[in-house]
Amino acid sequence: MKLLDIAEVAKQSGLPASTLRYYEEKGLIESLGRRGLRRTFEPDILGRLALIALGRMAGFSLDEIAAMFGSDQPAQLDRELLSAKAEELDRMIGQLTALRNGLRHAAICPAPSHMECPSFRRLLKIAAARSNRPRSKGRSRS
Repeated sequence: MKLLDIAEVAKQSGLPASTLRYYEEKGLIESLGRRGLRRTFEPDILGRLALIALGRMAGFSLDEIAAMFGSDQPAQLDRELLSAKAEELDRMIGQLTALRNGLRHAAICPAPSHMECPSFRRLLKIAAARSNRPRSKGRSRS
């Protein structure tokens, strides 16, 4: 088995070495040792990095991803957490679809001013309500 040094992992994964070092610090990945001053990794690190990328794309924090990985190598994906994230994404898709439709309407609205357009004013109310909502404190973006 040929070990990959951090430069090779960075090149193949597209992630900077600083991100790889940070992921190691967070317990997401583990180096096997060093070749000179460079960390070395097993080749399957690329699959693990792809899984981390998928989790990030889905909106999971690094802490949530680390919890799913646990201490053993194969990730133990929490099916309930995955289902809850899928529901959250469905809500976001609905909100973004409504926003897109509202913006498209505003772009072609025949009202003399956007402020006279009932659809645009409804969009403003929704945006104001969202920005005034308290943010949840339990969710970390790290």
